Amino acid sequence: MTLTRRRLLCIAASFAANPVAGQTSRHSWQGRAFGAEVSITLHGPPAQTQSALDAAKRLISETEARFSLFDSGSELSLLNATGVVRPSSEMYALLQIAETAHHLSGGLFDPTVQPLWQALALGGDVETARAAIGWHRVLRNKAQIRLEKGQALTLNGIAQGYATDWIATLLTRHGFENALVNIGEHRGLGGPWRLEVSDPTYGPLARRTLTNSAIATSSPLATPLGEAGHILHHNRQPRWSTVSVEADSAALADALSTGLVLADLAEIRQVSQHESIKRITLIDFAGNLTTLQT
Repeated sequence: MTLTRRRLLCIAASFAANPVAGQTSRHSWQGRAFGAEVSITLHGPPAQTQSALDAAKRLISETEARFSLFDSGSELSLLNATGVVRPSSEMYALLQIAETAHHLSGGLFDPTVQPLWQALALGGDVETARAAIGWHRVLRNKAQIRLEKGQALTLNGIAQGYATDWIATLLTRHGFENALVNIGEHRGLGGPWRLEVSDPTYGPLARRTLTNSAIATSSPLATPLGEAGHILHHNRQPRWSTVSVEADSAALADALSTGLVLADLAEIRQVSQHESIKRITLIDFAGNLTTLQT
């Protein structure tokens, strides 16, 4: 399996127990979420498998209803449209992880780049959009999230990882101990799960193994948006063609892999020492690979 920055949701899981032969079943579902194809396949005793599948589908719908930019009625879309919302507990928790990633990356992970993305993609006023960037200007507490005039958030660099963690926890509660959850980012329950880190220019360059851990990979040129790709900052350009972060949390790995695309090697070395980080893989624009492991 190859890691890229596709928006893809695919869950494969097997029940932890060893049920009597003939008492297992396979339940599958296909649909769309976060603007991508969705596929879930679960194997196990019929009652547990169907129950887990139904719960996973509900969770996907709830996640999209909060964090999707594709749904004009989502919590995130309403925040961007009105400038203020009373956050759900899930939205507040996600923004707390975003704050952690913002701090660890020295401000390079910044969800307030959405106006700049829109200006570049749609031909708007780039300088005005750039001036609106600033995570420190977003009011965040459990009672209210408030944006300054002209600001808007994108959670595309963290929401997929957050949903990955959420679904992995759900599967664990339903008795699944051997599962690979992929919502653009990967989290493995049990394992080992073997994957490849792939660069959009140079293809697969490294193999990685997940065992009860997560991995997220960002490649700015995987989604073209001008010459520098889709990962934006108010005054930095991407320094790496691909960054892959392995961590305990898919959400944190997701956010850091996004922000560290913009970081220099010294900054990334400092982040790699954090207790939650297991390994960081870097591919530069010449195809050279660097691995930092704690």
